[in-house]
Amino acid sequence: MSYGQGGPPSQWDPWKPQSQQPWSSGGGSDSGQAPDWAALAEASETRHKRRRLLFIGGGAIATAAIGTAVAVAVVSANGSNQASDPSSQLPATAGLPSPTGTVPSFAPTSAPPPLDPKDFVSSAQKDRAPLGPDVLFPGTQLTMGDTVYKKGPTADTRNCASAAKATLPKVLTDNGCSRLLRVTYTKDDVAVTVGVAVFDTEAQAAKAKQQADAKSIIKSLAGGGVKEFCDGAVCRSTTNSYGRYAYFTLSGFTAAKNVTEKDKTVFSTGNDLAEFTFRQILRRGEAQASAAAEE
Repeated sequence: MSYGQGGPPSQWDPWKPQSQQPWSSGGGSDSGQAPDWAALAEASETRHKRRRLLFIGGGAIATAAIGTAVAVAVVSANGSNQASDPSSQLPATAGLPSPTGTVPSFAPTSAPPPLDPKDFVSSAQKDRAPLGPDVLFPGTQLTMGDTVYKKGPTADTRNCASAAKATLPKVLTDNGCSRLLRVTYTKDDVAVTVGVAVFDTEAQAAKAKQQADAKSIIKSLAGGGVKEFCDGAVCRSTTNSYGRYAYFTLSGFTAAKNVTEKDKTVFSTGNDLAEFTFRQILRRGEAQASAAAEE
């Protein structure tokens, strides 16, 4: 039989990839020789053992590589490139925070309380803003709801008793009234004069309000197109105070007729002007409190 160039095939070696296992083509002098099954089995077992050794060795190398990668990752997270001794990068035991350590406490902080507007209109020492009839009652008219009142004459006197009638002059004098401002508003045939008495302290104003009675009225203020009113006729009056100010109203008809309980317009006019006076005194306090807060 011809084996081609190079002669007959070399002896089969299971560890050499180019070697060939003996075989028979069915003819020639070797055609009746059977394979050595024992040798084949032994070679197969040897090959399997070698593969297992290779797998085990490869697994150990992979494990070592993963461990090295973890060590490098831990050291890199700590900001160091030295992976040879990761334990050297850990802080000493004394430097570790204690789980039972005291948590630092901080005092609560809060903004200072807002200034009270009433404080600035309760004493002459704090109430330093300009004051006058046209300051407290500005403009030429007043709108309360749907009603518009026309502003009339104004007056300002340091002699409080001269602008009051009946029992009010004594009340103002006894409690130290230093100034009396007046203004008159009209609506159709109804007129109302507002009087604001100024004291040095809130206590004086409150006492003046307490001592005033049904006969404690201010003088009506006419002029500037406003006819005389409440001069001999029955009129409606009110008394109140806020801070160092006591304020009064006197409402009636310009036609010199008496006011009765049925004359709701006169009552509402007096109430509107009393409410507006209170708001103006309160605004005065708010303006001064705001200015003081910005200093």
